[in-house]
Amino acid sequence: MRGGATGGCGVLTEERIREFLREDLGYGDITSATLLEDRRQARARVLFREEGVAAGLEEAAAVFALLGCTVKLLEEDGCRVAAGSVVMEVGGPAASILAGERTALNLLGRMSGIATAVADAAARASRANPGVRVAATRKTAPGLRDLDKRAVELGGGDTHRLRLDDCVLIKDNHLKLGLSVGEAVKRARRRASFTKKIEVEVRSLEEAVEAAEAGADIIMFDNMPPAEIRRCLAALEGRGLRARRLFEASGGITPENVEEYAATGVDILSMGCLTHSVRSLNVKLELEPA
Repeated sequence: MRGGATGGCGVLTEERIREFLREDLGYGDITSATLLEDRRQARARVLFREEGVAAGLEEAAAVFALLGCTVKLLEEDGCRVAAGSVVMEVGGPAASILAGERTALNLLGRMSGIATAVADAAARASRANPGVRVAATRKTAPGLRDLDKRAVELGGGDTHRLRLDDCVLIKDNHLKLGLSVGEAVKRARRRASFTKKIEVEVRSLEEAVEAAEAGADIIMFDNMPPAEIRRCLAALEGRGLRARRLFEASGGITPENVEEYAATGVDILSMGCLTHSVRSLNVKLELEPA
């Protein structure tokens, strides 16, 4: 918590933290072992070198805590932080701080980069369509999905599906196996639990109408230009098929064109670039003797 010691570690377990540290430490930090002959104590500050949304503070703090350091969080995950702001103070053996430095900063920088990108995209989209949601996709680095999705949430975005068991999403590759859009939706409705929503990708107005008439809960316009999406929504409205379902745009949506897609009137914009092309925020650890 701000002004106090960390009270949690986000979505990381102790086992995951140890795994991350083993990956970086190998058989040990030979630089610290060579240069630091005693249990010299040190202090460190973690700061943002650029403005952005903080995410991963709890995870970074947990890394240092596991190494026997004391941690004080000065900001909270989800807060927008100014360039130059100190977000965390760490104390303990210098060797322990240095052992956890890169793992902690990698988590903090990556997650803050995602959260910042999400917040910025959502702000742009809301200028054109205040009710639209910006969502992530499953295009995450294997092993890091829970962290990437938590960062999306902290940035104010929607996580979409976390895993394949979250909802039925009928994609073009499913349809290539011999089912029509309508048949696929009806089969999913019969076989899936009533607790699961059914979403289907469509690439034309005809497929959108077929999906709506079959009872799809969510219709995703896949790789459609904004003008075509607007035409589809208007046609569905005219046929009385727009109410009581959600409409999503996906494919090729970037920070540069997100406003144009938001202005079509869809309910959701899913953006793979939020997690598959992460630009980590520039974060730094400064250490000094205790």
